[in-house]
Parts: sequence; structure tokens; C-alpha cells
Amino acid sequence: MSEQRPIEAEAPAPKEYYWGTGRRKTSGARVRMSRGSGKITVNGRELDIFFKEDKDRSQVRAPLSATKTLGLYDCVATAEGGGITGQAGAVSLGISRALLKIDENNLPALRDAGLLTRDSRMKERKKYGLHGARRGTQFSKR
Repeated sequence: MSEQRPIEAEAPAPKEYYWGTGRRKTSGARVRMSRGSGKITVNGRELDIFFKEDKDRSQVRAPLSATKTLGLYDCVATAEGGGITGQAGAVSLGISRALLKIDENNLPALRDAGLLTRDSRMKERKKYGLHGARRGTQFSKR
């Protein structure tokens, strides 16, 4: 008597993830991208809910638009520190770096759009003997 073995279903191929890190001012973002429907999530919320202003939303979508991959990849980002605009810049740089890992041919499009350059402007630190970074004491003639 032959014993029948249950047919084993093949496990689906594991999803391939691409990571990118972005920073701007005091904000930092970790971005994980995978093939999908084009859903962008930031800190567990959808892009349109997390970023209220249109300029921030368009900045986050800019790398995907520049490489003509809008709607091809799902993006899950974790942003912390700084303000909303700084976080948008950090997520944008993270997406750009992840797209570069996905396909090296994206380099010219991202570079021409200026999306691979980290905006390194930070708040200048306060110096001792001054009231602020550069503001000195008030001059008194008498």
C-alpha cells in the first residue's frame, strides 16, 4: 500500500527590500523600499496624512517622479527629529539612495534633479561670551 504525501505548496519568494538613509538639519529618516503598488508610509501614517503641506509631499515624491518609478515601489519610512520640512527632505534623500541601490541606471536622473546631495545646513551653535551664535553684548558708550 502506497502512502500518499500531502502536496507541499511552495513558499512565496521572500520580498526583497532596499534600504536608504537620509538626513537634513536635525532630522533623520530610514527608508525601506520594495516592489509594490506605490504606497508611501511615514511613521505608520500615509504620506498625505503625515505631510500636510503640498511642498513636502511633492518633495518626498520627487525621486520617484525623476526616475519614472512612481507607483512601482512601496516605501516605508521612519523619520525622527527636527521639523516637518526637515523630515520631508530626509525621507526624500532616503528614497533617492534606495532607488540608487535598486538600479544604478537611476544615477543620472537623480543627480540632475539634485536629489542625491545632502542639505548640510544646520543651526549654528551658540558661542561662549555671546548671546547667540553671533549676537554680542549691547554696546554702551557711557
